[in-house]
Amino acid sequence: QVQLVESGGGLVQAGGSLRLSCAASGHTFSLYAMGWFRQAPGKEREFVAYITWSGGVSYYADSVEGRFTISRDNAKNTVTLQMNSLKPEDTAVYYCAARMRSGSYYTLVVAENYSDWGQGSQVTVSS
Repeated sequence: QVQLVESGGGLVQAGGSLRLSCAASGHTFSLYAMGWFRQAPGKEREFVAYITWSGGVSYYADSVEGRFTISRDNAKNTVTLQMNSLKPEDTAVYYCAARMRSGSYYTLVVAENYSDWGQGSQVTVSS
C-alpha cells in the first residue's frame, strides 16, 4: 500500500496554468503505475492521464491532450500534472492514484483498477 498526498490546486483564470503534485510514501514508488483522475460536481470520476512505472509511457484523455503533461520522479517519489491553457470545464477535484502492477491502456484508464488514492485537490478555472 502507498499513501498519496496531492498539492498545488487552486483558482486560476481561463488560459492560465497550474501544477499538481502527488507525493507518495509507504512502499516502493517505482513499482507503481500512476494516474490522475478528476471529478466535477454532479459528474462521475473521469480519467485524465496515466504514466507507467518507468515513466516511459504516458497517455491522456482527449479533453486534455496537448494541454496537460504528466511526469514522475522515482527518486523523489512524486508524480506531477502540469496543466496549461486551462478551461472552465477543467474545474474539478483532481485525484492521483496508484496501481502496483502494470497494465494495458484498457486497465490504466479505469479508476477501479487503482488501489490507492490521494485525498483530492480542488482546481477551479474561472471564465
